[in-house]
Amino acid sequence: MHKRAYTGLYIVIAVLAVLPFVLPNSFYVDLAIRMAINAIIVLGLNLLIGFAGQISLGHAGFLGIGAYASAVLPSHFGWNPVLAMLAGALATGALAALVARPIFKLKGNYLAMATLGLGIIINITVRNEAQWTGGPDGMPVPAFGLFGFELTSDKHWYWVVAALLTVSVWASLNLIDSPFGRALRALHGSEVASRVVGVDVVRYKVAIFVLSAVFASLMGSITAHYVGFVTPNLADFFHSIELVTMVVIGGMASVYGSLIGAVLLTALPQALATFEGWETVAFGAILMVCMIFLPKGLVPTLAAKFGKGD
Repeated sequence: MHKRAYTGLYIVIAVLAVLPFVLPNSFYVDLAIRMAINAIIVLGLNLLIGFAGQISLGHAGFLGIGAYASAVLPSHFGWNPVLAMLAGALATGALAALVARPIFKLKGNYLAMATLGLGIIINITVRNEAQWTGGPDGMPVPAFGLFGFELTSDKHWYWVVAALLTVSVWASLNLIDSPFGRALRALHGSEVASRVVGVDVVRYKVAIFVLSAVFASLMGSITAHYVGFVTPNLADFFHSIELVTMVVIGGMASVYGSLIGAVLLTALPQALATFEGWETVAFGAILMVCMIFLPKGLVPTLAAKFGKGD
């Protein structure tokens, strides 16, 4: 990694270490946990969209698979939560690998519609299988335990997701600076040129799609255990759009942009709640302004501006 990337990672670690001691109450701790969870999901999604240049409008479906695996397997079959989480991630990875090859033969709007359709199918499935998933009403999720210790308090969960976020940032920075990451950036620039220099375009597309889906599945499981309840809303189309918006607002092909986008768009609905019914309008207006004046996203635009000394 470059020195600047290490500096950013150290800042992230320092902020995460200090944050729980300065937050005034449990509401803000809960918000910080949700920010960290979204940041990890968006990191994986940005690898797919920002670095590899492949769109996914159904990514929340993979969250749903992980979440419901952690709800259904322990509740109905008595599975250990850790095994259920790993099974959900494995099933998600297998599904992503199965559909990736035919999906990635498509381009542009057709690719977007295919991923959207996949997400909708997953959402419909968890809504309709009421005997297993509770249907539209959702179902409770057992507490997460490991080696006889159960995560019960917000502070426990905070340190877990903070550690996961730190590892995810470190892994993402190393991945994009590796030959694999350079191949992703190459196929984003030009698939034809990538093939000419020997990049197996299909293999790299499938690999990053699977990796991004597994990221989402694991965090879906974490979300389900943390909240203690899961509903099909976790896997719906609007949630997928929120995740893509976090990538775009923070900055595509930017690891730290993923963090900023997740933090801002997780906190923004809470900040706009005082508008009493107008929060959706205000939210949309803010997004429009960002897209008009910061088309590359917050972090890349600001980095370019200050890097040039403007």
